[in-house]
Amino acid sequence: MENLPNTQMPEERKTQWVKGAATPPPIVDPLPKRQPIPVKRESTIASILWAVGLALLIRIFLFEPFNIPSTSMVPNLLVGDYLFVSKFSYGYSAKSIGYGANFDGRILASHLPQRGDVVVFKLPTDTTIDYIKRVIGLPGDRIQMIHGVLNINGVPVERRPLGAFHYHDENRDADFQKYDEVLPNNVHHTIIEETDDGPLDNTTEYTVPPGHYFMMGDNRDNSQDSRVMSKVGFVPYENIVGRAEIIFFSLGDDTPAWAVWKWPFAIRYGRLLDIIH
Repeated sequence: MENLPNTQMPEERKTQWVKGAATPPPIVDPLPKRQPIPVKRESTIASILWAVGLALLIRIFLFEPFNIPSTSMVPNLLVGDYLFVSKFSYGYSAKSIGYGANFDGRILASHLPQRGDVVVFKLPTDTTIDYIKRVIGLPGDRIQMIHGVLNINGVPVERRPLGAFHYHDENRDADFQKYDEVLPNNVHHTIIEETDDGPLDNTTEYTVPPGHYFMMGDNRDNSQDSRVMSKVGFVPYENIVGRAEIIFFSLGDDTPAWAVWKWPFAIRYGRLLDIIH
């Protein structure tokens, strides 16, 4: 005969209640109940601290985000652009690291800024403020503007016309002339000029001192830069935070970043992940 499985209840459950007894005997469950696993609060806090520490290290030593608040770099950078600046491009200084760092000069610098680089730097007259401009003059260079034309070391920089350019935002509506400017190291970039006889279009000759750089905006008639000696002037090497690399986000129509419900219609999709030249 085929063996059948034992269908009897475990011994603990076979006990029967005898009629007349005060109460029936308890039925014992042979399987213990699972206890809830407690969540360790310490591990959650540690994970948060690790994440914050990692983000801080990336911000200090690798890439730091910045946004563009003014029109001084139009047409290449627009108000509402958000970009990453590489902190390691020119090594590190106390001003580029921040957070209380205190030492002189730069460390781990394998490259120097070159003409045409777009850089973020600490304003020499107020190092709590960050500016973004283009490197135009290197240490020892002589820089002068003559009727809107950039002159480096006594030689006019080539400026090729690219036609008219119209700019509009909530603050102004203006027409410009657009040019392809070719620096002595053959770096091309686009600039715009409203006129060739504005306050900053005819200057004295500036000689860049050792360890300093001459910065200018691409919107030549609407940029407070090294031509304004009382406000910006020559920028010390240690004031440079890093090189602007890529636009990772861009909002138009004067949309604040916190207005997320407007993003689908305000994001400049064509500018996302644009490399900065």
